[in-house]
Amino acid sequence: MDTMRDRFIATTTRLLEDDPRLALVLAEISRDGFEGAARAHPDRVVNVGIREQLLIGAGAGMALTGMRPFLHTFASFLVERPFEQVKLDLGHQGVGGVLVSAGGSYDWPAGGFTHMAPGDVALLDTLDGWTVRVPGHPDEAEAFLEQAATGDDRVYVRLSLQSNRAPHPAGPSLSTVRQGTGGVVIAVGPMLDTVLAAVDGLDVTVLYATTVRPFDAAGLRRAAGVGRAADVVIVEPYLAGTSTAVANDALADLPHRVLGLGVGRAELRRYGQMADHLAAHGLDPRTLRQRIAAFVSR
Repeated sequence: MDTMRDRFIATTTRLLEDDPRLALVLAEISRDGFEGAARAHPDRVVNVGIREQLLIGAGAGMALTGMRPFLHTFASFLVERPFEQVKLDLGHQGVGGVLVSAGGSYDWPAGGFTHMAPGDVALLDTLDGWTVRVPGHPDEAEAFLEQAATGDDRVYVRLSLQSNRAPHPAGPSLSTVRQGTGGVVIAVGPMLDTVLAAVDGLDVTVLYATTVRPFDAAGLRRAAGVGRAADVVIVEPYLAGTSTAVANDALADLPHRVLGLGVGRAELRRYGQMADHLAAHGLDPRTLRQRIAAFVSR
């Protein structure tokens, strides 16, 4: 199976052929994959070099002229490093664009903490008007990219090497993967397969989320059951607790408890592999099962 980043390159290359409004701004990352597109559309495929602030500013300028810019680099360089430009050049000026990241929280551990971005979604959550997509499979990433190309809003598509074995419906709503009576577990994007393995045999409902902002409050309320106490666990592939506030808001008038599981705040200073980081943050099936079971059985 190809990776989400591979699919991004193929999909965006095709979209550039089909839509003269679409533009792509790069900051070195994935440059080789877009060599053909750059030759075919030199006026709409721009590599600004290792200048991430300029990446956002150039894309915002394109949006001001009516173009639809896709802006791409590693998540840490796309959201964290040029955050002021994201806030002002896009948000303050009221223009749209599509941020497409690679690298996830720790896709390339050998790159060190400079190339990790577990706080990217939480940081974007401080801004108004962003749609945040977290696909769990290359097919879902392709669908979100196609949808984003036709709009004028601000969208963040978070790509990762982590992937589920099979695609699921990718949309704005929570989808029910399995039903239970002992609590609700929300698996975000590429965490679904791991969550399903972790809750095997547990009497819980599993919901799948690929759009985390705006959050599907109505979908959570339906799954939790209006009028009864609800135990909700959210398993996210980025900073633990990023979505606990929106879940609490969704259930504000109901008795409930919310547990947020994800990447911890402590920096892991050994490179290792992605699997090592998942285990260290308690996102492996065995540890997830222990934490989920202990929470819903109280």
